Amino acid sequence: MFEQNESMDWKAQWIGDSRWFLNNWLCEVKPSPMIRKEFSLPSNVKSVKLRICGLGYYELTINGAKVGDHVLDPIVTQYHQRVRYVTYDDIPQLRSGINVIGVVLGNGWYNCHTADVWHFDKAIWRDYPKLLLQLDVTLVDGTQMTVGSDKTWKVSDGPLLFDGLRNGETYDARKEIPGWDMPEFDDEKWLEVKIVSSPGGELQEQTSPPCRVMQTLTPVSMNIIRPGTVVYDLGQNIAGWVQLHVSGDAGTEITMRYAERLEDNGEIDQKKIDSFINSGDCQTDRYMLKGDESESWEPRFTYHGFRYVQVEGLPNEPTLDNIRGRVVYTSFDQIGIFECSNPELNKLQKATQWAYIGNFVGIPTDCPHREKNGWTGDALLAAETGLMNYDAASSYMQWLESISDAQRASGQLPGIVPSCGWGYNWGSGPAWDSAFVLIPWYIYLYTGDLTAITNYYDGIKRYVDFCTSMATENLVSFGLGDWCPVDDEHMPPAEFTSSAYYYVDAKMLSTFAKLTGRDADAIKYADLSDQIALALNSNYYHGDGLYANGEMTALGCALYQGFVEESERDAVVCKLVEAVEANECMPDFGILGAKYVPRALADNGRVDIAFRLISQPEFPGWIHWIKQGATTLWEDWSGESSRNHIMFGDVSAWMYQYLAGILPNSENPGFKHVLLEPHIVEGLDWVKSSYRSPKGVIKSEWLRKGDSIEFVFELPVGVNGSLVLPNGTKHSLTEGQHKFSC
Repeated sequence: MFEQNESMDWKAQWIGDSRWFLNNWLCEVKPSPMIRKEFSLPSNVKSVKLRICGLGYYELTINGAKVGDHVLDPIVTQYHQRVRYVTYDDIPQLRSGINVIGVVLGNGWYNCHTADVWHFDKAIWRDYPKLLLQLDVTLVDGTQMTVGSDKTWKVSDGPLLFDGLRNGETYDARKEIPGWDMPEFDDEKWLEVKIVSSPGGELQEQTSPPCRVMQTLTPVSMNIIRPGTVVYDLGQNIAGWVQLHVSGDAGTEITMRYAERLEDNGEIDQKKIDSFINSGDCQTDRYMLKGDESESWEPRFTYHGFRYVQVEGLPNEPTLDNIRGRVVYTSFDQIGIFECSNPELNKLQKATQWAYIGNFVGIPTDCPHREKNGWTGDALLAAETGLMNYDAASSYMQWLESISDAQRASGQLPGIVPSCGWGYNWGSGPAWDSAFVLIPWYIYLYTGDLTAITNYYDGIKRYVDFCTSMATENLVSFGLGDWCPVDDEHMPPAEFTSSAYYYVDAKMLSTFAKLTGRDADAIKYADLSDQIALALNSNYYHGDGLYANGEMTALGCALYQGFVEESERDAVVCKLVEAVEANECMPDFGILGAKYVPRALADNGRVDIAFRLISQPEFPGWIHWIKQGATTLWEDWSGESSRNHIMFGDVSAWMYQYLAGILPNSENPGFKHVLLEPHIVEGLDWVKSSYRSPKGVIKSEWLRKGDSIEFVFELPVGVNGSLVLPNGTKHSLTEGQHKFSC
């Protein structure tokens, strides 16, 4: 096609529907506007670049054909601080002569017009959909021409009558306007757009991979509940939507309702996922037929979390071909593979991956149905799993900008990002807020990229100073604590877990100061971390290895977060092992302990106990979920709430790092020098794992053969490594394949 055009100056104007004015929080819901512009291109075009920001979401066509394969663009931001535009420089739809740009706009996060408990309907940025688009063209002779959104563009209502992020879409195919985005269409009766205000935030190019339809699933079964009502089972809990295939009379209305569980009578059950939506339907799409022989439709501007779809109103006998499940998530590459001889662990790995991608539709979220919120704690706890399985660093980098934009001048952070003001004084706290501190560290650790640490150093420092302002004798008490435990009575005090993260954050800030040449800060915050550790040990360590009341989370936290005095380490490890074994290797913790305890055990020579904890099949436990038919991770051990949450998901990273032994290395970030330390555990006969690091693919495999274990390792070209085998022998490795037996 054409060469890339580097012109970046904006001449276009923000435009919207001239009839719309948002003058209160309960304004009428409007159909999605269809906006068009006809223009002419000469034959001597050398290069083009099209930039677009359509809020909340857009779909772009040129000459009747969709441009690109993005969906749910642009990714949500704190719109009053920062707004993302998307660039296209490969546009095969363009041709010499008359062309037409067509844009359909959706509400998305920008205009959450139905009420919810987080008050996005009252967001400071909220407005009706609007568009900024600029096509820059360079001709062969160097002449520049620009087609930009302005008052000469035309707008009309279309068939998409309703779209709500957490509600769904209503589409009346009878109202389609054939050829509206093609040349020679008569738009004389269309209205002129109006120039509207910008959303307020700084325009920046979207750097994260976009959301795409990444897979299409065929239902595994269907159940006819009664005439006209059928429930389809995709066999997998996903984020996305249904693609409908149907024929029938014009005006026939088909309703699709989405859920992840069923009632006893076989109908879908939405009770666990609709509790926070205060107006409008929950996860419901409606389609009115236009009466063609064959019709296909799918939503544009919403997504759902579901396994089951209840379809009502099908005009013909239902078949499995009536629907397809469209799996949608941020289109980062999968870079990690883990497999082992235990089928249930393999299912757990897959369930974790499905939970991760289902909760990364543009931003990291808690669940794809009930909330879709960017909970910082969930993102933090799953970050290492994400970076071991997917090339997610650039997506985290973009979301960190939203965290920075949401930070108050005092340094305070909300528990959800984006936030329209909710979550600063409940739902936050150091165990959640530390996403702003530790995700930059994880990016550096796994990729070697210091950018996030450098960019957000000042904000991280403000946050640690905010914690200091909240501290009493070097301890902080705000925060949720070990959320979703097996038993609330066995939660250590929130002051303990929050102060532990305060300690880690101060220590990390000292490390960041060293990395960025801030010597005075390095000393200051190292001293602060020492003071916090002293306060934690003075107030919560009772001797003989006992922290707090001996909860698994408390013991695991002290070991994992690293404030145990070295002379007391063995005693604390013994107490943790005793606590786990006394509970028959069943979890007795929530989401914080789910990261601390397996890692604390493994880091202190008890991978065997950690493996038993993870692999035991009874309630409560990860494998218990799998035995109940889980295809994603659940929000709580009982499965009473959401069944697609990622906050218990560090278990996948644990398997890579301790069973396969592929370890990140803070002294050589980005796997410039590879550390390998696989562990052999009773109950596994083999492990196969690979990880595509920034330096290339690392492989680690082991297999039982009789009384010995055979190992195969592979390092990328130009990369050396250090290996510790289970018998304690150490080896230096060079690039290429290496085999050992012990």
